[in-house]
Amino acid sequence: MTPHTTRAIVSGHTRGLGAALAEQLLSRNIAVLALSRSRNAALAQRYPQTFEEVELDLANPERVAQWLAGDALSRFVDGAHSVLLFNNAGTVQPIGSLETQDAADIASAIGLNVATPLMLASAVATASVNASDRRIVHISSGAGRTAYPGWSIYCATKAALDHHARTVVLDTNRALRICSVAPGVIDTGMQAEIRGSGEEKFPLREKFEELKRSGQLVSPEQCATQLINFALSDAFGETPIADIREVIVR
Repeated sequence: MTPHTTRAIVSGHTRGLGAALAEQLLSRNIAVLALSRSRNAALAQRYPQTFEEVELDLANPERVAQWLAGDALSRFVDGAHSVLLFNNAGTVQPIGSLETQDAADIASAIGLNVATPLMLASAVATASVNASDRRIVHISSGAGRTAYPGWSIYCATKAALDHHARTVVLDTNRALRICSVAPGVIDTGMQAEIRGSGEEKFPLREKFEELKRSGQLVSPEQCATQLINFALSDAFGETPIADIREVIVR
């Protein structure tokens, strides 16, 4: 891919992995359109020419649909040879057994973790139809492939991203590649949130506390480097499901 003609859309860019993805893409001279409930002032100051951001409640599919009905996305990708989408924004809440889950929290999680990524994927595919190379990266999780007690919503929503990718590849559109990628266990605010859960809600909390104590968490910056290298490689899209810890970039 040629950096000057590559543009990327990143959701959830104000902290953690999303912030690292946006920063590293910009540092490679790839223009970024970033979507989140808030703004990243540091990136806006450092990259005024190649960084655009939109304040948008990604947990509200109605608001997302209203924004997609405008022309901001099509204007951003217009003229690009290559277009990347990183569906990064997500939530692990609500944590807890079925009878403890609030209906509004369930709806919000499904909006953020499933509806919005799928809406963005469709919109980017449509808006970038003239680009010769389009790549969609769903940030999934091992929780989409292994069930965890207390995480029924999180596991189900990540599994939805995986199956979406599996199905999209059946459309056999050679100009579009998609992969749902588990990024490993990253040292982010979400991990702190998990460790702060009571054992009655998340029985495996001790396992995640031990990962932190033993230094087994990967930094957002390290993970972002691996994800971007993979997304830009020839290997991306060869399979619809991947784990970044097992990927060999060629």
